Amino acid sequence: MSSSKNMSTEFDIHAAVKRLQAVAKDLPKAALFDLYDQGFTSLFEQLIACIISIRTYDEVTVPTSIRLFAKARTSAAMAKLSPEEINELISDSTYHEGKSYQIKAIAERIENEFNGDLPADFATLTSFKGVGPKCANLALGIATGQARIGVDIHVHRVTNRWGYVSTKTPEKTMEALEEKLPKEYWVEINRLLVPFGKHVCRGSYPRCANCILKEMCPKIGIK
Repeated sequence: MSSSKNMSTEFDIHAAVKRLQAVAKDLPKAALFDLYDQGFTSLFEQLIACIISIRTYDEVTVPTSIRLFAKARTSAAMAKLSPEEINELISDSTYHEGKSYQIKAIAERIENEFNGDLPADFATLTSFKGVGPKCANLALGIATGQARIGVDIHVHRVTNRWGYVSTKTPEKTMEALEEKLPKEYWVEINRLLVPFGKHVCRGSYPRCANCILKEMCPKIGIK
């Protein structure tokens, strides 16, 4: 049975974010935010890092991205690399061979179609093969400061456990959060909930007893 806390009380997202901001300082950073803090701040770098991160642990994504960027940090430099060279550099990531061709194609298109200047535009980013709404929103939110919500499995799981949204997929969670979440938290929610979801509010065996939100969370779906 799920927890039977009274759901008539609206989940206080402001209080939750404030508490999580304190907790997040002691947790490993989400990969793209970690890379940003290390100086990989351009929209192109954030987009490529997000592609690398797909189905890949953060602990692998960060050093893999840094290894690739040591060879090429711009679309012009990346376009000069062959897919085989890119593949070797990102070989620790999941589905690296397919990603190497996607990265090469993105770099070439930026050079040929946009004169080397990647537009900070959601429609443009999602027109690239391999770039979905999550990566487009994360790259735009982190690199350019646009109010964008990047929803991965952690954001989806945690916000549903809170009862803040009630959705079946990350895509539906993104839509629900865009309707409900204050814009001031649109980028922040991913920065906070990825490490929180990995280390505290886990998919299996969540650490509810030691959670800073335990008295305010209805624990929906937790046995």
